[in-house]
Amino acid sequence: MPLQHLVEYFNDRFRQEHHSIFRPFILKDGKVSGLFGPVRINSQFSPIRQTLNPTIIRGHTAQIEVSTYGTHEFYENEIEYMLANHEHQPTGLESIINFDRLSRTLHMLNYLSFLPQHDTLFLEVDPLHILGIKKDHGVYFEDVISQCGLKTSNVVIVLSVYNQYSRYYQQLLTGLDNYRHKGYQIALQFGSPKLDETALDLIAKIAPDYVKVSAKHLDHNNNENDVFDTLIELTKAVALVNGKSILQQVDQKKTDSLARNTNFNLVEGSYYRAIAFDYLGKVESTASAL
Repeated sequence: MPLQHLVEYFNDRFRQEHHSIFRPFILKDGKVSGLFGPVRINSQFSPIRQTLNPTIIRGHTAQIEVSTYGTHEFYENEIEYMLANHEHQPTGLESIINFDRLSRTLHMLNYLSFLPQHDTLFLEVDPLHILGIKKDHGVYFEDVISQCGLKTSNVVIVLSVYNQYSRYYQQLLTGLDNYRHKGYQIALQFGSPKLDETALDLIAKIAPDYVKVSAKHLDHNNNENDVFDTLIELTKAVALVNGKSILQQVDQKKTDSLARNTNFNLVEGSYYRAIAFDYLGKVESTASAL
């Protein structure tokens, strides 16, 4: 189905679901944007690369680019509808679920335009979204994927793990199991590579396909052996459940070397942009010389 037709389909679907005439998806110059109140969101895709050969891309992380949409004007009858039906306006939790669905649909539409259809797409899901849906997690988005002519196996559901959700881990486990039964891959994302026993236990129970951690908070001023040991412990824990480890926000050569030496499978970050460009430049120069 052409992208324009898909955008119209999801705009119609949004209108029916929310009993609204507002159409949140906009297609312009081959890119899809989404409107959520005064906010305009766009998709950015960050490549996830093979650690030992960063020119090989294994997937992409979808990220939200947010801007205000100051020129947006509601239709007059839309305002009247909102005022007349104020008791039906969504709660905070419903708003989170709606925004989560809108942003993931947006990423999927842009995925069709910019990425190979066999590519693996990493999509973050808000923990509150998983807790807010009582059963059949992934059904709504499964239909989105189907309409786009893809499979759930193309998509990795990424759950960011925060300490404040520790008492709800069982519900989160149940939600992730529902996603997995529908064919989605699962990733856990931690802000720090130094994991406590609870986090390690979570990895063992879920056996995620991927574990993502950020290099941003690596304290290179501390004992380098301590940093090394922390990362080794993490990659071993992921390997034990047959998952793949990803080090994100790799922005310098020192961190890249650390990722290699501590056996991370995959990497993501600005450091590799120059490497990929340099590699492609050499290939083109070689081809020209032949």
